[in-house]
Formats: sequence, C-alpha cells, structure tokens
Amino acid sequence: MPLTLRRTLSLMATSMLLALTVACTTTPSASRSADASSEPVAAGEFVRRTVRLDGVERVYQVFVPASTRLQDAAGRRPVVLFLHGSGERGADGDKQTAVGLGPFLRAHAQRFPAIVVFPQSPAERSWDGDVAAMALATLDAATAEFGGDPDRTYLTGLSRGGYGTWELALLQPQRFAALAPVCGGITSPRAESPLAVEAVAGAADPFEATATRLHHLPVWIFHGGRDDVVPPQQSRRMHAALQAAGADVRYTEFPDANHNAWDATYNYAPMWDWMFGQRRR
Repeated sequence: MPLTLRRTLSLMATSMLLALTVACTTTPSASRSADASSEPVAAGEFVRRTVRLDGVERVYQVFVPASTRLQDAAGRRPVVLFLHGSGERGADGDKQTAVGLGPFLRAHAQRFPAIVVFPQSPAERSWDGDVAAMALATLDAATAEFGGDPDRTYLTGLSRGGYGTWELALLQPQRFAALAPVCGGITSPRAESPLAVEAVAGAADPFEATATRLHHLPVWIFHGGRDDVVPPQQSRRMHAALQAAGADVRYTEFPDANHNAWDATYNYAPMWDWMFGQRRR
C-alpha cells in the first residue's frame, strides 16, 4: 500500500475514534428553552431555560434583576440558588416559583438586586444524587449567561429544599458564600419519613458531621416554632452543632409560624442585607 494512502487511512481512523469518544462523553449542557425569545431578556422578570444532564432535559427558571445596586465594576451581580419543597416537584418548569422566594420576587421585582436560579426536582425525588447535579448545572449555566459573581453565590431552600441546602453545601462546600436553610433539617423528621441529608446519613452524629464540614460557611437558619411537618428541633440541633464547631451561625425561630416560615424569612430585610454582605472565603 502506498505511504500516502496509509497515512490518509490512519488519519481517517483517528478522526473517527475521536468523534466516537466525544459522542459518548456525558457533560451538562444548557440552552434557552424552546419558547424563549431571541430578544434581550427583560429585567425584573423570570425566564425559562433548559439544562441537559445524562441525556435528560430539565426546565428551570431564572429571575433576572432590574436593579444594578449590587453590580460590581465587572458587571457581575450576586446569585441565589433556591431549592423548593415537596409540593413544587414535577416537570412543568413553573411550580418551583409559586411558593417561597418566587412570590417575594414578583412583589419586589424592580428592587431585588440578585440573579435567582430556580431548578425543579422531579416528582418523588430529593435534592441529592443526579437531582443535586442538575441543580448545580442550572447554577453554572445561569451564572455564565446572566453575569453572576462566583464569589457572591448563595444557597437557600425551604422544607425539602431546606434539607437540600445542607446536601448541596456538603457536596460543594467551597462553592457558596453563605447558606440560609428554611424549615429544613438533617435527619428524618418522622419515623415514617425517609427524608434525610444523604451526604452524612452514615455518620454517628449527622449534625456534628455536617458542622465539621461546613463550619467555615456563614449560615443563618430559620424555622417556625409551631412547625408540625419538620420539627424545629432539627434546626435547633444544627445550630448548636455549628456553634460548637466555631461557625459564624445565626438562628431565627418565628414563634407563631408553622411550616410556612419561608414567608417571614424571605420578607425579612435583615436576612438579605446579611446574605449579600458575605463573600466566598
């Protein structure tokens, strides 16, 4: 066989192998959703986006702020990742903005200064495993598209999303500048409930294990004193464990609130002032 032909065939084989390798590699990818306009995004509104992970496409939403109050010299703004509770799970791409932080943002759309990312957990799932990976992929995509500041990236969630706040922070402890879990917990709230933070489920003391790994993070925990879904003892124990570990931690318990402590939390201006004052350490 002529040398030139052998070289040509060798190059063709190498190219085919490279193409096959790339095609078989799984990486998160993000895009505008099919109904997203190609026109510039209107500030102070929610936009739909999609992210694909392991061949599965999930819809998420992003609140794009109108306010430039906290925009830095490079044009970057703070980013908040919000994790919803059990009732907002699904695949419609909308319910995750209906409870908690979403209604607050609609009421303060022109004044709120941060990008907020709203992933949606599939039905009957928690914020762990591939669902946690999906949530972090939406954060990556929104931060890149809308000019988020990696050093001012915050994590909050309510109920099951409060558990998820601890879960994601344990998965990426250097990612976030501060945490604000609301009516969440670490261990199962009831004997019949399987809900727990998987990252520390095998620890002798999951609260102590969480505090040991997250003591470097500023944390403000919120709970309702009359919560009959996730007892406030979950947050009280986590607060005590973080205090013992020397963490910068605060705890606010609303004495008359049941499980919906998120309404009081997200309307509490000092919480936002505190959060946006934190930078990644």
